[in-house]
Amino acid sequence: MRTILWICIILFTTLTTNVVAQESYRPSYQQLKKYEGTYEYQNRSTLQIAASPVDTLLYAIIGTSRYKLRPSAPDLFLNNSNQKIVFVTKGSTILGFKQEGDKQDTTYKLISHKVSFSAKIWVPRQLHGKKFSYQYVTPKQRNDGLSTGTIVNSGLDTSLIHTMMDRIVDGTYPGVHSVLIIKNGKLVMEEYFYDNDASKLHELRSASKSFTSALVGIAIDKGLIKDVNAPMVNYLTNFPIQASDPRKNQITIQNLLTQQSGFDCYDYDAKSPGNEVKMYPTSNWVKFMLELPMAGDPGKAASYCSGNVMLLNQIVAQASNKSIHDFARVHLFSKLGVKKFKWDFVPDSTHIDDFGQVHLASRDMAKFGILYLNEGKWAGEQIISAAYVKESLSKHSNVDGINYGYLWWCEDLTANGKVFKGYAAKGNGGQRIFIWPDQDMIAVVTAGNYNAQSPANRLLIECVLSGLK
Repeated sequence: MRTILWICIILFTTLTTNVVAQESYRPSYQQLKKYEGTYEYQNRSTLQIAASPVDTLLYAIIGTSRYKLRPSAPDLFLNNSNQKIVFVTKGSTILGFKQEGDKQDTTYKLISHKVSFSAKIWVPRQLHGKKFSYQYVTPKQRNDGLSTGTIVNSGLDTSLIHTMMDRIVDGTYPGVHSVLIIKNGKLVMEEYFYDNDASKLHELRSASKSFTSALVGIAIDKGLIKDVNAPMVNYLTNFPIQASDPRKNQITIQNLLTQQSGFDCYDYDAKSPGNEVKMYPTSNWVKFMLELPMAGDPGKAASYCSGNVMLLNQIVAQASNKSIHDFARVHLFSKLGVKKFKWDFVPDSTHIDDFGQVHLASRDMAKFGILYLNEGKWAGEQIISAAYVKESLSKHSNVDGINYGYLWWCEDLTANGKVFKGYAAKGNGGQRIFIWPDQDMIAVVTAGNYNAQSPANRLLIECVLSGLK
C-alpha cells in the first residue's frame, strides 16, 4: 500500500524526460484552470483535477488524497513517479486524459468542468492576511478514552514545538495533516492542518499493516489461529494452492508477519511478479498471491510485500467467519472506544483504489499506539496478549535496512547524537504512529505526501526528540 494506484502505478519508473524542458515550461494559474474538472477514472470511479493557487501546480484529487502533477509541456504533465499524463484536446477544448501504463486507447473523459472541494485543501492554516503566530492550546477532553494534559513540564521543548508549527505553516514541512503527541499517558499536543480535524478519518495506507498484525494476535489469543508457527495453508482452505512448489505449504503465519514468505514479491521493484500494483487490478488478490512463483525459502530473506498482508487479512476473516471490518470492530476498535472507522477488506479489483486499508481519526491512531505501549492493555483490559505485543515489537527480520517485527518497524531515530529506540506503524504519504517506550511517548503524524518524500520523520527528530529534556 505504500505504492498508490492513482496515476502512480509504477514507483521508481525512470523516463528519459528532458529535465531542463520541464523546468522551463511553467504555465500560469489561469492556464492550468482549463484542465480543472471531474473526469472518469478506473473501476467506474471518478477523480477531480484542480489547479492550486498556492504553488501553481495541477493536482489530481481522489477521495481525500491529492497527487501533484508537474508541467512538462503543453497538455503534458508528470506525476511523482514520473509517469506521463497527457490531456487529450480538440482545439482548445479538453476532452479527457491518458496516463502512461494504461492501454493505449484508454482515455478518461472529462465529465464536467465543475469541481467540489474545500478551499482549505491548499493552505495549512487560514491566516486571512495576518502573519502566523502559534498559540499553544491544551487538547480538549472529549470523553473518548484519551486523557489530555498540558505540554508545560512534559519534558518537551515548547520553543521547538513553536518552530515545528511555523515550519508546517510556511511549507518547510509540507503536506502535514495532523500532529499529536502523547507524553506520560497524556495527550499534550493536538494540531490539525488544511481541511483536517479531530473527526476526520484519514487514510493510513501501509500503517494499516500494523492493525492487521493486531488482529492476527487477537485471533491467536482466541484460539481461532493455533499460533504463529501454523502453516498458512491450514487457514486458506477456500483457496487451494494449485502449484508444484512444495515450499508454499511451509509458509507460516509468522513468515507472513515478518515479510519472509518467500514469494517473488517486492513492492519497490516494478518488475517483481508480486508487485502490489499488479495485484490490485486482478479479480482475486488472494489467488494472485498464492499463484506467485517462489523466490526463496520461507523464513529466509525478507521482502516488503503488501500481498503478504492480504493473505493475513483473509486468514483472519476465514478463521473467524467474520469480515475484517466486523472482527476489528468487535475485538479491537470497540474496546478502544473507537466509534467511527472504515476498513473495507474486499480483495479484488472493485477496491482497486482503496486496497484494503484502514481509515481512522488521528486520536484513534493515538489510542492504538497507547495499546502497544501498554503491552496490549487498555483501560484495564488485556485486548492483545502481552507476549504477542512483545514479539510484535521485537526484531524478526530486516526489511530494506530497517529491523522489522510483526508488521511493525523497529526503527530508531537519532536526534542530537542520541539514539531513541522506537517502533513505528508507517504508511505512504507520511502516516506515522511512533512509540518510544523509554520516553513514555507516542507521536502520531498524518500527511499527504503520497509517493513523495515525507517530512514526518524529520519533524519528529528536529522538533520533538531534539527538545526532550
